Amino acid sequence: MARNITYREAVNEALAQEMERDETVIVMGEDNAGGAGSPGDDDAWGGVLGVTKGLYHKFPGRVLDTPISESAFIGAAIGAATAGMRPVAELMFVDFMGVCFDQIYNQAAKFRYMFGGAALPVPVPAVHPHPRAEGRHAVHPVRREGHDDPGDQGRRPGDVLRAQGAL
Repeated sequence: MARNITYREAVNEALAQEMERDETVIVMGEDNAGGAGSPGDDDAWGGVLGVTKGLYHKFPGRVLDTPISESAFIGAAIGAATAGMRPVAELMFVDFMGVCFDQIYNQAAKFRYMFGGAALPVPVPAVHPHPRAEGRHAVHPVRREGHDDPGDQGRRPGDVLRAQGAL
């Protein structure tokens, strides 16, 4: 019988399964562990939309809060991937992907070419929700489709099963 789950639940379940399977998987993003100044252990939000809810306690030290600096933690995730970790960067909204393009398109996507093929693959899944409130605010949220740049692979799953399988 088919299950009826949301994208958020599917992504959360996929993250939990991968974190159980592989200790090198880490999740980083804003408010994943409660945000700055919160008690963390008692108040793990799971990100702005609850995508990582419940993972903070289940995987101690592997669900990381980041400063409000998307380009910095995408860069940190890319660096972690080059060191053999399997980071998942959780952005609040897809709008903030734009400030990360330098790290994604000018660095990670070109490592293979920059280092003569000697660079390891740098997989960094970036979970970025598209909330249903489109058009209700002047700057949030917009839709960004995948780009076709050398070394980069963008995916936008069309259903819950594909979203879960993509991770």
